[in-house]
Amino acid sequence: MLLPEFMNEIEITAPGGPEMLKLRKSPVPQPKAGEILVKVEAAGVNRPDVIQRQGHYPMPPGVNPIPGLEVAGTVVAVGDDVTDYRIGDRVCGLTNGGGYAEYCLLPATQALPVPAGMTAVEAAAIPETFFTVWANLFQMAGAKRGDTVLIHGGTSGIGTTALILCKELGIEAFATAGSEQKCEAIAALGGKPINYRSSDFAAEVLAQTGGRGVDIILDIMGGSYIKGNLKALARDGRLVVIGFLGGTVADGVDLQAMALKRATITGSTMRARTAPEKAQIAAELRAQVWPLLEAGKCRPIIHHVFPLADASLAHAVMESGDHVGKIVLRVDDE
Repeated sequence: MLLPEFMNEIEITAPGGPEMLKLRKSPVPQPKAGEILVKVEAAGVNRPDVIQRQGHYPMPPGVNPIPGLEVAGTVVAVGDDVTDYRIGDRVCGLTNGGGYAEYCLLPATQALPVPAGMTAVEAAAIPETFFTVWANLFQMAGAKRGDTVLIHGGTSGIGTTALILCKELGIEAFATAGSEQKCEAIAALGGKPINYRSSDFAAEVLAQTGGRGVDIILDIMGGSYIKGNLKALARDGRLVVIGFLGGTVADGVDLQAMALKRATITGSTMRARTAPEKAQIAAELRAQVWPLLEAGKCRPIIHHVFPLADASLAHAVMESGDHVGKIVLRVDDE
């Protein structure tokens, strides 16, 4: 397939606000062994992109500094040793950076077929949040049918993904939000909403579980929520920290409370995971979640779609905190 020499992409010109995102021309990359080149139709926008733009997300060696952790589109070139995908296949996948562009390299092991009947915009809204929720809620915390979970930030991309998976897989889910409108959105997704502005989330969880608490907490807040999280956990509960909107330091933690509950506290980031770890997550998603998507279930919630050139506006909406679900960039030829 004859490919152009140059493409449009969004670079971070310097650490700072959304205005630091600028459109530029760059050479179209060529796939190495184990990689596929995707002509991007849509790219997801995620909180780590914002943190990277602000200068607070260190890049591991070999990571593309162009933002964008997930894309959907068509395979236009394949590297050596790639056998699962061919030119013309429609795929979505978790990138190693570089998603805000017209063409993006994907490790073939981090790609998945676009589910039947799904648009590119929907498919681009899947990989980062589904990889993250599956790795943390299901692999690390061992969530299973009959469990109860608490999800902080229930209307975020991570939150809505966790809610729709919990509903489909028989897991009772509580979720926090900061407005009645967002609480209504959580209820519509099958969750039990808790407005953290008008009530104490831990007290609400205990009241609604007969004092038992929840088996698992998926937390994007970090330090400021640690005391409430320990209070809301059931005995043998698992707290998984995946974000730090409330700070990275937890002062005044009652270790005795943790010990008495036999609580497990852990956490992870997706970018720091190895290629084999990401490949394992992709394999489990394909086996256990892709059949649900193919059946029209667990579809991602899309808040708004912006053109690639308006990536700065997409980041501004992300930072406003008013969105419910995913923000996506539509990538058209400029």
